[in-house]
Amino acid sequence: MARIKRGVAAHRRHKKVLAQVKGHRATNNRLYKRAHESLMHALTYAYRDRRNRKRMMRRLWITRINAAARINGMPYSRFIQGLTLAGVEVDRKMMADLAVRDEAAFTALTDIARRSLPAA
Repeated sequence: MARIKRGVAAHRRHKKVLAQVKGHRATNNRLYKRAHESLMHALTYAYRDRRNRKRMMRRLWITRINAAARINGMPYSRFIQGLTLAGVEVDRKMMADLAVRDEAAFTALTDIARRSLPAA
C-alpha cells in the first residue's frame, strides 16, 4: 500500500481558511491557527446575529406602530387587540411601513381597530 501524504490537502485547507478571514485584524488573517479561531468565532456570531436581527426588526416595527397609534389616540396593545377582533390580518412589518409612509392608511386602520373594540 502506498503512503498517503497530506501536504497538498492541508495546504488547500489552510488557504481556504485564510481566504475567508481576509479583512480580520492583526495575525487573525495571517497565521493559520489564529485565523481558524477567528473564523470559528465569526461564524458563531454570524449564526447568532441572523436570529437577533429578526428579533430587533420586530422590536423596531412595534415601536413605530406604537408611536403612530398613540398619535391617533390609542396605545399599541389596544390597537392590536382591535385589529384582531376586526379580523384584520396585516403583519407588523406592513403596519410599520404604513405608519411611516402612509399616515392616512394607518389612521384608517386605527379607526377599524377602535370600532371593533368593546365599549369600555
